[in-house]
Amino acid sequence: MKFFKILFFLIGVFIAVNAHAQSSDELKRRRDKYNEELQKLNQEYEETANNKKSSLKQLNLLKAQINLREEKISNINSQVRLLDNQISESTNTVHSLQSQLDQLRKEYAAMILFAYRNQSSYNKLMFIFAAKDFNQSYKRLKYLQQFGAYRERQAQYIEGTEQDLHVKINELDNTKKQKSTLLVDQVKEKETLGKQRKDQVQVVADLSRQQGQLKDQQRDLQRKITRTNQEINAAIRREIEEQRRKAEAAAKAAAAASAAAGIPVNKNVTVSKKTITKSSTTSEVLNATPEAARLSNDFLGNKGSLPWPVTNGVVVQGFGIFVVEGIKSENNGIDIKTNENAPVRAVFEGKVAAINNVYGTYIVIIIHGEYFTVYSNLKSVSVSQGQKVSTKQNIGVAAMESASGIPKVNFQLWKGSTPVNPKIWLVPD
Repeated sequence: MKFFKILFFLIGVFIAVNAHAQSSDELKRRRDKYNEELQKLNQEYEETANNKKSSLKQLNLLKAQINLREEKISNINSQVRLLDNQISESTNTVHSLQSQLDQLRKEYAAMILFAYRNQSSYNKLMFIFAAKDFNQSYKRLKYLQQFGAYRERQAQYIEGTEQDLHVKINELDNTKKQKSTLLVDQVKEKETLGKQRKDQVQVVADLSRQQGQLKDQQRDLQRKITRTNQEINAAIRREIEEQRRKAEAAAKAAAAASAAAGIPVNKNVTVSKKTITKSSTTSEVLNATPEAARLSNDFLGNKGSLPWPVTNGVVVQGFGIFVVEGIKSENNGIDIKTNENAPVRAVFEGKVAAINNVYGTYIVIIIHGEYFTVYSNLKSVSVSQGQKVSTKQNIGVAAMESASGIPKVNFQLWKGSTPVNPKIWLVPD
């Protein structure tokens, strides 16, 4: 029983260490990506700032850097917490190994003293021949042999424990150095973040003085956002009503078939093992068929691990309400700055429900059972309405946003007729 307890403990330690290593590696990978993206954004911003004239592009680049820097600071905080746990665990291990080493040395010292007092061959022989009989003599002889072997093993244990202790102390020192480096980086990032927030205020002020340029650009952007949201809302409502119409038509056909067969007609007709009525919810309608229900479950099962709609990008405007120059706007998704002419891809398998053109750029809406994904501000599209698409299939190309001069894609995710924050559904960047 004791053996199994030790075994389970060691397995638990192994799993914890492995999980810690994966978590630490993932945080480092993200921090490296943040550094790479910040470097690119800073280069673009410097090129824009050299024009000596504030622009909406400057403002958007600043916002992108601020958002990314805040995420990096959060990442550093997570790494510091992880290192604090590692330091605590390593410190406990060092104390434990030190205690073991002290105990082993005491026991070894006692053995050496005993061996010294009984080092003569005469004493050993007297110890053996003083036995009552042959069996006892044999046992005493084996005891002396085992005692010598045990003493050698104890010496090896001491040496091994000293080596383990040395390794752990080095690991602890390295971890403390990593933490110190991270804290220095954190202070630097917070200082830069504060400076960029001041720069953002200055850019807004400069733009405001340029005969309302920012307001004009923001109003144009707001008009496009409003029109885009209207088109998306209408397209999703049409798709839901179309699914309801199909379900009701199937219900009528089933009722007619039942009547022809002499079966009493029931207002609640089961279609594909789901009962569809006039009062059925949007969720029930969109999951009316087994295929749609499977797709919904698969989509939900991938929450937090969906691929990004572009291979390279950074979020420049998050989900929800935001205000620029006193003009309030609402983002039903996230704006992702990407590369010019970057391919845009479907984040999950589904069917193209609608393709619309708003002020010269395209919107693609894909249905995944109960869920919809929306990709707007596309320069061109490579799919057609009603076409089935697979995960990561290219559906179009990102367009340059006219107001900011930045290649950008707006990505939305709807559950039925309600928009939800899509970022928590995507794989962590």
